[in-house]
Amino acid sequence: MIAVAPPSFRRERALIKRGVWPVAGCDEAGRGPLAGPVVAAAVVLDPRRIPKGIDDSKRLTPERREELFEEICLTASFAVAFASPARIDRDNILRASLWALARAVHALPEMPKHVFVDGRDRLDTDCDCDAVIGGDGLVLSIAAASIIAKVSRDRLMCKLAQDCPGYGFESHKGYGVPEHLEALNRLGPTVHHRRFFAPVAAARQRHQAMTIETGVIALETQITVEVSAGI
Repeated sequence: MIAVAPPSFRRERALIKRGVWPVAGCDEAGRGPLAGPVVAAAVVLDPRRIPKGIDDSKRLTPERREELFEEICLTASFAVAFASPARIDRDNILRASLWALARAVHALPEMPKHVFVDGRDRLDTDCDCDAVIGGDGLVLSIAAASIIAKVSRDRLMCKLAQDCPGYGFESHKGYGVPEHLEALNRLGPTVHHRRFFAPVAAARQRHQAMTIETGVIALETQITVEVSAGI
């Protein structure tokens, strides 16, 4: 097994030594799911109180993510923003994600002087921005943001599961696993589904066809009853 080095605070510290502060990291969760929003987070870690064990959220267990979420919230400045399924449908997933990331940065208690963002795309912000591919595994502030975004989104999907029973949002968080696809085909899309993602669009068309067919059968039955009564 190849050991993977944890993310470091090296890039942030280099900026701080040059007098650049605050320095934020930002990341999002939920680009791939068929349902639910994209959730973006921006985090400014306090160099004197950095929780131990911060890592890319994908490398952490759900239990450890929850623990670190609480520690980060207690010791750092952070903000969270949401891009709804309607915005994703309107703008596409990439633009909606970048919009949410920029919104999270601007929602911080103090506007940062520099931002590190996970991915290839720089953000439209009023401060300097570096895009870092694989940043959630390299830059500590981005890793912290990945935890805030992931836990915030997971908690939201568990709440949506109460409003939409039968879809299993609490377990798969909206991703296109077999359980979700089966429920989607059986129950049809909800308002929380992303209308133009292929499996959702297919399920919507299927249920629209079923609704039309059911309406035709009901109309034919009504006509037959009325004719029979007339006879």
